[in-house]
Amino acid sequence: MSAAPETSIVLADCFSRDLPEMAVRWTAREVRQPRLLVLNQPLAAELGFDDSWLRGPDGLKFLVGNLLPAGAQPVAQAYAGHQFGGFVPRLGDGRALLLGERVDIHGNRRDLHLKGSGATPFARGGDGMAAVGPMLREYVVSEAMHALEIPTTRSLAVIATGQPVQRDTLLPGAVLCRVASSHLRVGSFQFAAVARDVDLLRRLADHAISRHYPAAAQAEQPYLALLDAVIAAQASLVARWMLVGFVHGVMNTDNMTISGETIDYGPCAFMEAYDPATVFSSIDFWGRYAYGNQPAMADWNLGAFAEALLPLFAEDREHAVALAQDSLGSFRQRYEAAWSVGMRAKLGLTDGTADDVAAPLVAELLGLLQHSHVDYTSFFRQLGRAARGDAEPTRGLFVDLAGFDAWLARWLPLGPDATLMDRVNPVYIPRNHLVEEALAAATGGDLQPVEQLLTAVTAPYDERPGLERYAQPAPEDFGAYQTFCGT
Repeated sequence: MSAAPETSIVLADCFSRDLPEMAVRWTAREVRQPRLLVLNQPLAAELGFDDSWLRGPDGLKFLVGNLLPAGAQPVAQAYAGHQFGGFVPRLGDGRALLLGERVDIHGNRRDLHLKGSGATPFARGGDGMAAVGPMLREYVVSEAMHALEIPTTRSLAVIATGQPVQRDTLLPGAVLCRVASSHLRVGSFQFAAVARDVDLLRRLADHAISRHYPAAAQAEQPYLALLDAVIAAQASLVARWMLVGFVHGVMNTDNMTISGETIDYGPCAFMEAYDPATVFSSIDFWGRYAYGNQPAMADWNLGAFAEALLPLFAEDREHAVALAQDSLGSFRQRYEAAWSVGMRAKLGLTDGTADDVAAPLVAELLGLLQHSHVDYTSFFRQLGRAARGDAEPTRGLFVDLAGFDAWLARWLPLGPDATLMDRVNPVYIPRNHLVEEALAAATGGDLQPVEQLLTAVTAPYDERPGLERYAQPAPEDFGAYQTFCGT
């Protein structure tokens, strides 16, 4: 393992210094012939990296963890988690490494993290590798989410390794370099709690407060303030997911961040025809993480977070539980408030529209969308045209035309703001058939479809000529869509 020039990059190791019990020193698997597939130039600039250096031989070695700045020591992070409701006390980064933390040009500390960098002691029998398709999926969808102004981990680069990965078939291998405010999860706190190490739990909470919610340190009860802050962040996040039809697919507690950023883009997808029961993940047999269940699952995960924090709230467990329950009771209210504000904007309604008018209007509309299997994204974008006086394209989407006309007759007199609607209703999302098409091409060596898809989804609100197919639902012959975790 060679060292990068110290002037090129500086990485801190706050996590491993503060929490050595949760950091296993490890090195990335050697990649002999790294080849850049895609580099996020705006994010590289935000992180203060020299774009030309990252594209060069030393930069590529750095992006796969084979060339490190002086003093850097990658670690695999330990965490626990509820996976589909079942608790696993020891999970951790099985095929991932935290390279370190970098302060960006805005003064924010960001994690640089690898996926597909080889098996670690947490690999649980896995090979530690990743394939080109799933890593490009994370790149495309995370950057689309960022463009939709949804808090998310981001992707700096995907690098082909030149090494095959065995899944159902042999696939070309890749490493993703991911960027996050941190990789602290609900599962991180569960790991400390199950160890019954209150000192570790307190240091972890202090680390999270310092990293994400410094105002909580000044509160009368800092750890309860931490819980409140995470509840607020997650309520806002999941509301934003719901407003764009995003289905995370695997909302385990190890995939819920303390920062409130979306993490893990394995079996995720975007809903097309509106249906709260929409499930894409091949392993979600019971629909636990269906689109419509996501708010309840976030609430459940936050309950697990609160349970892990109980020893920090009060010495008396009953008192600690009461404090936690009071805080958890705010999730639904926070979520409903955030979702309602967002839905009003999608309908172009101003703050002056009374709740007793807006709420029934929204509920009736969602029922109409579900009954007629209307494409969620296309509908809201075309509804902006209806607000401008051209309702025919929107009317043509409905089987129950009389029902929709009656709805229109109540909505239009409210004076919806079409300009506002166009600012919040995207034209382009990473539609499932387009993602699969692009990933299949990239697996075969053709990156142009990925680049074209990125062009569309990273400016989602700007309708542009030549991109019409990126705004269309999947053709009927695409069939039922299923996603996989990629491991």
